[in-house]
Amino acid sequence: MLFVGINPGLYTAWTGHHFARPGNRFWPALHQAGFSTKLLHPSQQAELLREGYGITNLVNRATATAEEVAPAEFAAGRRRLAAKVRRYQPRVVAFLGVGAFCHAFRIKGASIGRQPESFEGAEVWVLPNPSGLNANYQLPDLVKLFRQLR
Repeated sequence: MLFVGINPGLYTAWTGHHFARPGNRFWPALHQAGFSTKLLHPSQQAELLREGYGITNLVNRATATAEEVAPAEFAAGRRRLAAKVRRYQPRVVAFLGVGAFCHAFRIKGASIGRQPESFEGAEVWVLPNPSGLNANYQLPDLVKLFRQLR
């Protein structure tokens, strides 16, 4: 499974670890949903690879907020992601951010959960952005969705 974030925030870029900002709910949701046997610190992200899970971003440029990413950057990110998916062949690609998914695939809207179309042969899921800035989904909600994905 490949988890796809939107783009690194400034703190994440500074640390060099995915979803590193304090308050980001990715790591707690991942653990509580059963993807990891212990709560991993972002610096332990390599442990996910040993379990068959990868992490990448649609856009590599760090910004303070995802709203600073231009639609053209999402489209370019989709092309780069397609090459990664062809190379590593994950069974599932899980996008963490509805808006980013829609920008990347140039669609008007998407629902949370499994998507009807595949991407480079992989099953596609869309989940909410786990950033602490996303107040629409709290940790229990994210855990429930991550469990459905698992």
